[in-house]
Amino acid sequence: MFERDLRMISETRLLQMETPREPHFFKPLLPGFQSGVAIPLDFYSKHIQGAEINKPWKLRSDASDQIWEVIREGRTLTKGWKEFTEAHDLRIGDIVIFKHEGDLVFHVTPFGPSCCEIQYTHPHIVKEEADADDAPTFSYDYCFLAEVTPTNQKDDKMFLPVEAMRCGALNQQCKEVKLVNKEGKSWTVRFGFSESDGAYYISRGWRKFCRDNRCTNGDLFVFNVVGDGTTTPLLCVCPERKECTELLIKHFSRIDGSIASTSRN
Repeated sequence: MFERDLRMISETRLLQMETPREPHFFKPLLPGFQSGVAIPLDFYSKHIQGAEINKPWKLRSDASDQIWEVIREGRTLTKGWKEFTEAHDLRIGDIVIFKHEGDLVFHVTPFGPSCCEIQYTHPHIVKEEADADDAPTFSYDYCFLAEVTPTNQKDDKMFLPVEAMRCGALNQQCKEVKLVNKEGKSWTVRFGFSESDGAYYISRGWRKFCRDNRCTNGDLFVFNVVGDGTTTPLLCVCPERKECTELLIKHFSRIDGSIASTSRN
């Protein structure tokens, strides 16, 4: 009897963990975020798929009594999302948490790059900022190409290009970074600098990132670095933008050139 009761309690707790009363997801805001925000696949399949496509999401926040209606196209929030971001003065590097309250009503909580909740003055929605002279300058225009290899998976260590030393979001005092995939899920990994190689590297988490994202050897990621040089940097998997495409073209051009040179020899 005791074992059966214990099993029932365990199953109940497991069910509560799998189906939270207010399921939620978070999204880091990357360049171009105002044009739309993608719903993480796992959240979409568990809580949204099958919902009426023409029924708008209703977004609310503690900053105002207003409710914003946003249209969903597939897994992307589009029409109405830009108005919400502008009203809340959301910026690249901010993180927003969507908590589903039921019937496609979401409470949205914005956090700044310091991972602290953004405070707004009332009754107007105005983001409280430091003086312009003290405001951090974000670097989000540096991208680099990373390849999944047998060696970096085995060693759980992946080196960044030497050029990353010029990125203002990174520095040798930084001890960790967050890897963020296209779905908005993040992995905290160790960040360090190798004196012998003269380059930054990430470790203690790179292998897990690759495994969780079902990577195979030879897979390529273009990471976009977001940060202000003081807070924990984000290494976000870059969407299909011009800069990312150019990096991939250069990569494959080098490979093709190397093969052609080998063939001539």
